[in-house]
Amino acid sequence: MTPALIPFAAGEARLDWLALTRALAEGHARPLAGLGDVFLYRGADTLLSRAAAIDGMGMLVKTATVFPANAARGLPTVNGSVCLFSDATGELEALIDFHLVTKWKTAGDSLLAARHLAPPRVERILIVGAGTVARALRQAYGALYPQAAFSVWNRTAETALRLAADFPGTRAVADLPAAVAAADIVTVATMARDPLIRGAWLRPGQHLDLIGAYRPDMREADDAALRRARLFVDCRATTLDHIGELSDPIARGVIAREDVVADFFDLPSGRFARRSDEEITLFKNGGGAHLDLMTARYILSRWQGQGG
Repeated sequence: MTPALIPFAAGEARLDWLALTRALAEGHARPLAGLGDVFLYRGADTLLSRAAAIDGMGMLVKTATVFPANAARGLPTVNGSVCLFSDATGELEALIDFHLVTKWKTAGDSLLAARHLAPPRVERILIVGAGTVARALRQAYGALYPQAAFSVWNRTAETALRLAADFPGTRAVADLPAAVAAADIVTVATMARDPLIRGAWLRPGQHLDLIGAYRPDMREADDAALRRARLFVDCRATTLDHIGELSDPIARGVIAREDVVADFFDLPSGRFARRSDEEITLFKNGGGAHLDLMTARYILSRWQGQGG
């Protein structure tokens, strides 16, 4: 078997955000994924090696390096590799650009959650952060809510202004508490170690989407936000014990593991859903190699002209 080599630009040209969410939902209706993760930390730098296997979809290994100091060097903070293996033979089926899989998996993860947890009417969306992931979120949420007004807040105002200038219908804002209170969806993609989002700022009916925290020592929302919201995750196995957003408040007794209502594997049962127009929903996007596998399989199907 000669593996497909899928570069970023040519691969992305064939993709569709809403079709990806359907592919992710279909992937979670399959047998439970086998997962294996390795996390190595060296100061602020992180090496993550994640593997997944799903019957009928194959196997995938994704290795990522996260070097926060790269931003000051003008380099991507996240790099890595993605290998997709055949379900039938275990042969290498595709080498897909790491940044392509990561971009679409990360934003698609949050978009799938929003399709089930966001309020029925979404008019205003706030993006907190203005980096690479924030730009992907602007594209993804823009595909689902093309008529929504977008705002962006970032600690460095100039970066928020640049993102806003690149997307019509988007404005940079300086007052974070006011922007959070005004939004129907708040999506957060930062490198924050300490909470940026306060539960006191939230109002009934909102959806809070937390993406940035990926280490045990990272938080984007405070304890009050978790107490006020109904809690959802993409995968219990990859979020509850590895990521500070939930592992820290669970360890301190602020919330219990049972307070997490559902993950994507509960989609077929209907448990992963908003219960009323007034409740606050909080989703933790923790990722996981199974989501990379589903995304990579979707990308390969579109590359091969199979729709998806």
